[in-house]
Amino acid sequence: MSLQYNEYYNEKTGLTIGLKRQLFCEQSDYQKVEVFETDTWGNLMTIDGMVMLSEKDEFVYHEMMAHVAMFTHPNPETVLIIGGGDGGTVREVMRHPSVKQVDMVEIDETVVRASKLHMPEVGDFDNPKLNVIYENGLTFVEQPPKKYDVIIIDGSDPVGPAVDLFKKAFYQHCYNSLTDNGVLVSQTESPFVEHYHDSMRSVFGALKELYAYSACFLTFIPLYPTGMWSMAFASKGPKPHGEEVNARISKGMETFGDKLKYYNQEIHHGAFALPNFVKQIFAD
Repeated sequence: MSLQYNEYYNEKTGLTIGLKRQLFCEQSDYQKVEVFETDTWGNLMTIDGMVMLSEKDEFVYHEMMAHVAMFTHPNPETVLIIGGGDGGTVREVMRHPSVKQVDMVEIDETVVRASKLHMPEVGDFDNPKLNVIYENGLTFVEQPPKKYDVIIIDGSDPVGPAVDLFKKAFYQHCYNSLTDNGVLVSQTESPFVEHYHDSMRSVFGALKELYAYSACFLTFIPLYPTGMWSMAFASKGPKPHGEEVNARISKGMETFGDKLKYYNQEIHHGAFALPNFVKQIFAD
């Protein structure tokens, strides 16, 4: 095994991480799942050679995926997470006392098993409010068992079957799966990587057409390509700004703010401020 992990996002440009040893390697029916012990970032999970998360920086992604949506909704009781097999998004969603049930639809049991074995602090799999469903999220939302207050799409990059997670038909099914005040968040790749731009435009074009309100917000994750990452917000009504949202965030920070490492009230609002080059992606 090489003592370095390399992931390239543009020819020979990419990411290098020092490795100590491999902890897990399994080719499932869907993908190759690996976990490595690194020299700096704790344990690292990759899928088909792409970074999914490390123990040291996963909090950024998972806090932003969960709390922007959860605080925007006035009373999120039912939550659907598509993907998210490492359990980090579940962990953050469960911090909200209004939650009654979380359905996590993960296509690959191998991801969950690897996370439980080698990243046990990331997930919250023993929470009685969690229902793990091993199924394809694309087909699950076509006929869901109920409607959800919040849907979080914690999926992978737009390659292979995951390409459909970036298409209008999928977001139409998500819209139909949401309650009247439903809120949706999805990861939408790095705006610095040009070959992701078509996928980003596809998502945000669909959201603008289907949902009452939609917007892009940004966060910064060291081990993701280029470090800058975009996420999509959409809802049938609630907007992520305003006094009611601020009041909910303030109350939440009093309850569990000391457990968060990235998200806070200023980050919630500031994340929606976009640099000009990101705005231009959608203007084009």
